[in-house]
Amino acid sequence: VEQGGDYFWVVKNNQPSLGKAIALLFANPAPWGERFAEAIQEGRHGDRRESRRLLASTALNGYLDWPYVQQVCCVERTVTRKGATRRETAYAITSLSPAKARAPQLLRLWRGHWLIENELHYVRDVTMGEDASQVRTGSAPQVMAALRNLVVGLLHTTGVTNIAAALRHYSYKPKEALALLGL
Repeated sequence: VEQGGDYFWVVKNNQPSLGKAIALLFANPAPWGERFAEAIQEGRHGDRRESRRLLASTALNGYLDWPYVQQVCCVERTVTRKGATRRETAYAITSLSPAKARAPQLLRLWRGHWLIENELHYVRDVTMGEDASQVRTGSAPQVMAALRNLVVGLLHTTGVTNIAAALRHYSYKPKEALALLGL
């Protein structure tokens, strides 16, 4: 942030007091008279209907012990599929002020976060078995993560959309895999 960058982070369970403070604000804003910035996005994919509602606030800026926080966000997601409706609520913090990022842009950033989660982390966790890896000591886990990212990035630059299929293909044809590296 001091060098001109910003952050937008989803609040996970490893920050319980932060999550509780944000949840309390969005659950009961009346005592403060807080009015939230709002953005709504609706979409349909096959038989699934999704609605996302982002609420953003600056009310906790002076309260949270978090560096450079400018806004907190709540995203309510409603998914209806085959007559069954599921609701989820999640929270985020950002160093972006309302002047830099209004609610619609924050919602796009939120969606971008999950795009990364789904495209990279899912591939690393499920396709490459990262969670099952027994490499746990020293710098080896970071090295392995970097190698997995390299493989995913290299395959994406060649136009591959199905990483699992590409890994199977190149495991049977190692010369082609080496050719990707220019070897």
